[in-house]
Amino acid sequence: MTTPKRALAAGLVLTLSLTACMGGTGDSGKDAAAGYDPNATVELTWWTGQTEAAEAIAEKLAAEYHALHPNVTIKTSPGASVTDELLTKLSAGFTGGTYPDISYAFGSWAGDLAASGHAQDLTEFVNKPEFKWAEIPEAARQTATVDGKVIAVPALVDNLSLIYNKELFDKAGVAYPTDDWSWDDFRNAAKKLTDPATNTYGTAYSVSGSEDTTWHLWPLLWQQGGKILDGDKPAFNSPQGVAALETLRVMAVDDKSMYLDQTDEKYLPLFNSGRIGMVISGPWALLELKEAGLSYDVSGLPGFNGDHQTVSGPDLWVLLDHDDPNRAGAARDFIAWMTSAETDAKWNLTLGNLPLRSTEALTPEFAAYTKEWPGSQKFFDNLANAKQARPTVSGYAQLSRNVGDAIAAVLQGAATPQAALDDAAKKSAGLVG
Repeated sequence: MTTPKRALAAGLVLTLSLTACMGGTGDSGKDAAAGYDPNATVELTWWTGQTEAAEAIAEKLAAEYHALHPNVTIKTSPGASVTDELLTKLSAGFTGGTYPDISYAFGSWAGDLAASGHAQDLTEFVNKPEFKWAEIPEAARQTATVDGKVIAVPALVDNLSLIYNKELFDKAGVAYPTDDWSWDDFRNAAKKLTDPATNTYGTAYSVSGSEDTTWHLWPLLWQQGGKILDGDKPAFNSPQGVAALETLRVMAVDDKSMYLDQTDEKYLPLFNSGRIGMVISGPWALLELKEAGLSYDVSGLPGFNGDHQTVSGPDLWVLLDHDDPNRAGAARDFIAWMTSAETDAKWNLTLGNLPLRSTEALTPEFAAYTKEWPGSQKFFDNLANAKQARPTVSGYAQLSRNVGDAIAAVLQGAATPQAALDDAAKKSAGLVG
């Protein structure tokens, strides 16, 4: 999930024994497919990309795994001061030979990580029946796959939905959003919710130019039948892309019902404080909503012509090869255990994230999760509307920045949708492949 920036905690070192959770077969104890000895002494480095609270949970789970399996050392650390910096650290590590065995990664980095030549090919591994690959949402599986090769295991799934402040709706006399809302309904509600006298806005949008800016546009593009790419050529400057960006422009420029966040980090706190009526966000917002005590609810995204597609921003565990079969196999086994339905229920659900696997919906942990986190059931249900994935191609990160800059210019009244998207497409030509 391309989530807001997260501060990361100090690392920890744990000694774990990794047996053939998904691997070893045959009397010799060797995994013929993986070519590694699950009983070998191995040291792995794991960059978790997690906050301090999540790191503490990771430590507990690692200790639980260690109690079950005594013999591979896992050196665990956040990897960088914020998750966003991990890609830069990984790139430097590839050059210097100091990269980890396992790293957290945003899904938008998949193409670049595949192009590095250091990611393990996990295609055969995840397609083993016992891995239950089909339990993970399709959009997440697509994100982990580059040119038909699985280069990572999804670590987290999410999607964008509409979160709204019930008190502001009641005060303005506006009916609550429904799953059948059109974008015209959304615009009309945003205008009614906006009150310049109290600096209250109907909705909000990031204009930092980051992926948070860009990926909010993709559902409006897809809902009208548009594409991000046509083969390896930019296609987002199509009539569908222009119409999608115009839908946002009229709220920002004409109606002035849209708060424009220059940083990515102000609009959710403003929503939590009752200054914004609606935000398009994901389940990561639930923790702060709960802490704020806001009266809120969640619906699916507005749509065009009855199409309510959303976008999912799966995050990944990328497994990096060091030309050592034992390290590679141990990394696979550990991540298989971490992403199993049983362990994931103790990991993602405890953190307030959506479950990684569909079968977790049947667990007691999921029942407790939906009770503890209002709106989480709607986010889970909305995974069914995540029908497409962002391109997993090398160069997507720069393409996204070009589109993000175009969106920011349009929403701030400095460019028209067609001209801005044409310019972004020109800058992005030849980037992807």
